[in-house]
Amino acid sequence: MGTKLLSVACIRGGGGDGYCCGLSPRPHYPSMPKYPKGVVERNREATEARVLFSVSGMTCSACAGSVEKAVKRLPGIKEAVVDVLNNRAQVMFYPTYVNEETIRETIEDVGFEATQIVEETNEKTTQICRILVKGMTCTTCSSTVESALRAIRGVNRAQVALATEEAEVHYDPIIVSHEQVMKTIEETGFEAILISTGEDMSNITLQIDGPLNDFPINMIQESLQALPGVVNVDIDKNLRKCFVSYKADLTGPRSFIKVIESTSSGSSGQFKAKIFPKGGGRDSHRQEEINRYKRSFMWSLVFTIPVFLTSMVFMYIPGLKHLLDTKIVNMMSIGHLVRWILSTPVQFFIGRRFYTGSYKSLRHGSANMDVLIALGTNAAYFYSVYSVLRAAASPHFEATDFFETSAMLISFILLGKYLEVMAKGKTSEAIAKLMDLTPDTATLLTFDSQGNVVNEEEIDSRLIQRNDVIKILPGAKVASDGFVTWGQSHVNESMITGEARPVGKKKGDPVIGGTVNENGVLHIKATRVGSESALSQIVQLVESAQMAKAPVQKFADRISKFFVPLVIVFSFSTWLAWFVAGKFDGYPKSWIPSSMDSFQLALQFGISVMVIACPCALGLATPTAVMVGTGVGASQGVLIKGGQALESAHKVDCIVFDKTGTLTIGKPLVVNTRLLKNMVLREFYELIAAAEVNSEHPLAKAIVEYAKKFRDEENPVWAEAKNFESITGHGVRATVQNKEIIVGNKSLILKKGIGISIDADEILTEVEELAQTGILVCIDGQLTGILAISDPLKPGAHEVISILKSMKVKSIVVTGDNWGTANSIAKEVGIDDVIAEAKPEDKAEKVKELQASGRVVAMVGDGINDSPALVAADVGMAIGAGTDIAIEAADIVLMKSNLEDVITAIDLSRKTFTRIRLNYIWALGYNLLGIPIAAGVIFPFTGFRLPPWIAGAAMAASSVSVVCCSLLLRYYKRPRILETLEMHGIASV
Repeated sequence: MGTKLLSVACIRGGGGDGYCCGLSPRPHYPSMPKYPKGVVERNREATEARVLFSVSGMTCSACAGSVEKAVKRLPGIKEAVVDVLNNRAQVMFYPTYVNEETIRETIEDVGFEATQIVEETNEKTTQICRILVKGMTCTTCSSTVESALRAIRGVNRAQVALATEEAEVHYDPIIVSHEQVMKTIEETGFEAILISTGEDMSNITLQIDGPLNDFPINMIQESLQALPGVVNVDIDKNLRKCFVSYKADLTGPRSFIKVIESTSSGSSGQFKAKIFPKGGGRDSHRQEEINRYKRSFMWSLVFTIPVFLTSMVFMYIPGLKHLLDTKIVNMMSIGHLVRWILSTPVQFFIGRRFYTGSYKSLRHGSANMDVLIALGTNAAYFYSVYSVLRAAASPHFEATDFFETSAMLISFILLGKYLEVMAKGKTSEAIAKLMDLTPDTATLLTFDSQGNVVNEEEIDSRLIQRNDVIKILPGAKVASDGFVTWGQSHVNESMITGEARPVGKKKGDPVIGGTVNENGVLHIKATRVGSESALSQIVQLVESAQMAKAPVQKFADRISKFFVPLVIVFSFSTWLAWFVAGKFDGYPKSWIPSSMDSFQLALQFGISVMVIACPCALGLATPTAVMVGTGVGASQGVLIKGGQALESAHKVDCIVFDKTGTLTIGKPLVVNTRLLKNMVLREFYELIAAAEVNSEHPLAKAIVEYAKKFRDEENPVWAEAKNFESITGHGVRATVQNKEIIVGNKSLILKKGIGISIDADEILTEVEELAQTGILVCIDGQLTGILAISDPLKPGAHEVISILKSMKVKSIVVTGDNWGTANSIAKEVGIDDVIAEAKPEDKAEKVKELQASGRVVAMVGDGINDSPALVAADVGMAIGAGTDIAIEAADIVLMKSNLEDVITAIDLSRKTFTRIRLNYIWALGYNLLGIPIAAGVIFPFTGFRLPPWIAGAAMAASSVSVVCCSLLLRYYKRPRILETLEMHGIASV
């Protein structure tokens, strides 16, 4: 499934249906599985190892994907990353269960030669930096930057996205720094601006007011550096900016402002500091670029409109025509001179960006759109200069100039770039909306030693530091992630989790930044601020998704490498063919316009070919659609991790559903208890709760919660459980009060050699027929009781399965629960194929079987026991609402935990990929149709000729039209049938 982009732990305490949870409640995904068959996690740190292989024979991302999947399916694999560009595979594994030789043989079984690189397997750290790259115009530019970054020693991976104008670089900080990475980008010919680094620290920019000179700058820098937790301080006195990198758990922005404002600037008084205004960073750079293109276009109009009028309009007004035709020197007229003077600033000053872009591109051995524009406009301009100078030197030569061609070409292209940049800015509106959820200000509380509030202060919400206590009034937004320290209220979390109903909050309950307090005043203690917050993690996930290239993008990348050189060759060939044909009377003289000769006609055809060809439209076809699609998905509560997931999801024809927490609500309740021995019910639950409290499985939690009813305390302390053992997919075993307690499913009891009576078997059958889960309890080797646990179906589950059938998508249930319960649930929702009593590795095997039969498989699960299947599937969909919404094993995260969002995810991916296809059809069709017309293929039959300035306008319009086509995805609506379900009350609870 490709390398995952973001590592954020899953909030859900446990998942899957195998009864028992020996794995950590916060697993590190992906894993296949992390620990094979029932092994407890406790010794993992000591046994983790890393190995690096040189893999020869890989030619594309599909090869890398096949190697990666094959390795991940081995037991004991923690992580596997395959770099097709450098022909390497890096694997993290547990040597107790798999060794280097097995991994190497697995890679060779896929069909590639693998050699272990011994000297490079030592431990390395990897950091990620994101950089804004300004000046890229087409895929050739982004490919040039990407190649330059990948050539740097110490860079493990580099991605450059044309649509977002960003680079994401994974590098080893021991070998290379982000400053060197930025320097390489600038040497490539583009401007580099650091957005963020992946170091374990926060970054903030402060604005300093006051007279800055060397002495106070040094004082401020030294004072800030002296603070605990400050990693780096950089002050730009020209921009009056102070950049601070710090560790959020040790210090924060309020401390920096206090230090700066306490620094005296001598006779001029004190400094003032504040957080740099919102809208800085990428948004301000985007706006600056929009303004720059607008200014350039407006200035070009000042000169181009008079050039157009003198060449196209005034020539038909008798008085003005006579004035413009007045000769100055020999045959050079006033019109020639006026057009020359007016077009020169457009060509060399307003259009200088095309010269610099061409130079930078050619210097690195590639050719981009700037090269085509520079060649086309220069050909028109310098031929016109030659023609006018020849007219000035000759009493007989009638000059024909094309100054209007070069000026109008540049003006139309600048207009196109202006519209394109504005449209591209709108593709990331989803991220801007997410960012706007955070309130601008917050009320900070100060307490005395007795815990009484002594002061309330309104501060910028970005000044909140960890452990601050914030007051949230009714109707106000929660300013930071944290937990309630005082008060009761209901909080609307729909903007984050999609939960439609307000959630009750009391002391100790967690809250999420950006949510809305409905009623009641709350005091919350901030626990996660800045980039650590849930909102920031969602934004980071969406940004990472927009950086990732869809496999179909490689098609455009391949074309772009040869596109510009081929166009230049074809343009020259067009000119040569028409020129030679005209020289040797290959076509009638009547074809030549009265104001031209055969050379000029040929030149016009050649220039038209050069400027109509547009590599930009091809380069923007996929990334703009992916950007809008992932952004729309985020607003719908469906987080899609990039183009790979989108491309795979639209092909899905089979979905494997987990049961607990996926088809069911995931909040099981004990509904019945049947004792088979004489025993006090309270004592019975005391024993099993003491054993189950050590497990994170949902069924275990349900049992412990039910046992609390026999206690008066809110958080009772249970007896100590000794020799606790978690048997994956079966249950738990422990010694409580010197009694051996076994709690689990039927297969565990039989495995332990404990007999099950006919009465007990009948009770189990009865429970399973009611779609309930039967849990058996043994005390000292005797079957003592049976618990019936019910986990109701999610509302609308049956309807969702029916809709999937209508979409020609097959549904299967794979669960760790017993066959009776699994069949009852499947029958209730309308699923025919059921696999029950499945361990985590069994789920993955079922997925692989379906794939082998030719199916494109999606796995929908909610946590730990589903991780192997989520990794093995073509598309992993994770059900996961809460603070940590990103489950790393999945390709798609369904934030709302709504089952109908599975349909939304598939439908959105199909719509997005349809849009990508339309973009490619338009971009390719435009070039395939436009270039021959510009070359004059239809001119002999129709007399229609495409002037260069119109060809340039068409080229500019093609890029804008592709971006606008992608922007139509912003109006995506979920399938209407899902809205009908909600109208009938079948919404998520």
